Amino acid sequence: MTTDVNVRVPVREQDAAKRAHNFEEVCYGYNEEEAVCESTRCLNCQNAQCVKGCPVAIDIPAFIAQVKAQNFEQAYQIISKSSSLPAVCGRVCPQETQCEGKCIRGFKGDPVSIGKLERFVADWARDHGIKPEGASSKNGKKVAVIGSGPAGLTCAGDLARLGYEVTIFEALHEPGGVLVYGIPEFRLPKEDVVLKEIENVKSLGVKIETNVVIGKTVSIDELMQDEGFDAVFIGSGAGLPKFMNIPGEQAGGVFSANEYLTRSNLMKAFKEDADTPIYRGKKVAVVGGGNVAMDAARTALRLGAEVHIVYRRSEEELPARVEEVHHAKQEGIIFDLLTNPVEILADESGWVSGMKCIRMELGEPDESGRRRPVEVPGSEFVMDVDAVIMSLGTSPNPLISSTTEGLDVNKWKCIIADEENGATTKEGVYAGGDAVTGAATVILAMGAGKAAARGIDEYLSNK
Repeated sequence: MTTDVNVRVPVREQDAAKRAHNFEEVCYGYNEEEAVCESTRCLNCQNAQCVKGCPVAIDIPAFIAQVKAQNFEQAYQIISKSSSLPAVCGRVCPQETQCEGKCIRGFKGDPVSIGKLERFVADWARDHGIKPEGASSKNGKKVAVIGSGPAGLTCAGDLARLGYEVTIFEALHEPGGVLVYGIPEFRLPKEDVVLKEIENVKSLGVKIETNVVIGKTVSIDELMQDEGFDAVFIGSGAGLPKFMNIPGEQAGGVFSANEYLTRSNLMKAFKEDADTPIYRGKKVAVVGGGNVAMDAARTALRLGAEVHIVYRRSEEELPARVEEVHHAKQEGIIFDLLTNPVEILADESGWVSGMKCIRMELGEPDESGRRRPVEVPGSEFVMDVDAVIMSLGTSPNPLISSTTEGLDVNKWKCIIADEENGATTKEGVYAGGDAVTGAATVILAMGAGKAAARGIDEYLSNK
């Protein structure tokens, strides 16, 4: 296989017409030949900007050099020193704005497909039974990790490699956090990818206890005072959905994206024989423009609906990854941009019968730097829908903060924590990920988990 150094090796994908009717993974990734060919495009920069763009600071030139030499196991161990979830990150990270966004190749052509190479290496390691390298000995200190999402798994994995005895406490019946309840199978397979990554973390010696609700089952103070944990990391995520607070929002057929995706992803409601019901609308509006909105829309499409993305700004301001928007369009999702709902209409039985919207235009930039959407007077219209999915972001559940004395939160109920080391206002308690920032990306949560692991190690090493 030969390639133009300025053009990335294309990645194989499931046909759009076919995948719109199934939940199988969309992207097939690289095979060995394709991966090695793509790796030859890497310039192996000495002052690698791609590493600076990676929130977990993977030694990208080093692992790609090993791919080029076909030393795939060594490439995996290099990645694993920095990332506990490479098969996940290779699939869902916004590489275009991070590592690949800083790739020198990108100035004159396509950046190196770092994410697809990471995915290849992680999948190869899984298929060949390769595990990450753990600690040679334990140091006798115990750390509790709350939440088994990307922040918690990363913090736990890093601490286990340093010799700590780590136990993760998960509120749900399955570990994985947003990786299992939030991201659909067609983007992130659960059995072959997520569960295998969790098993790798467990292979480092990490214990996981499910069905434990911190603040109900046991408190943070009890973990530290009664169960002998020397430090605690809070990576409980942000699972509390936001709504628009417009008239009619309580109608039957209005869902939060959280509930809708959890029913499908965690409870497998998309399967015909599932015990958990899910509403299969005929014409569904998804309000929002982020990755979660794309996931909800593409799920509704696969359940048989005509699906509209309703977003108050233009396509240029869509916060979703370019790849996700591209895939949604390929599959037939309709984008109603510069449109904002003002009321949900209901029939005599209280079920959604339509959504009243108003056209928008972009004005001056707001505090986010994006142009502020402004209503166009007299432009109201009714969209014919029988279900509405609100995908407007999430905030942390206040249960942990309200049951933990000395743990301060900000006005959005997010835990206050130091960005450099995850330290909170309560001694020995650290936090990171969506519980601190509000809803963000998997890789940023992982970066926060790594920072907290360093902070906890420094704290306990000096105690």
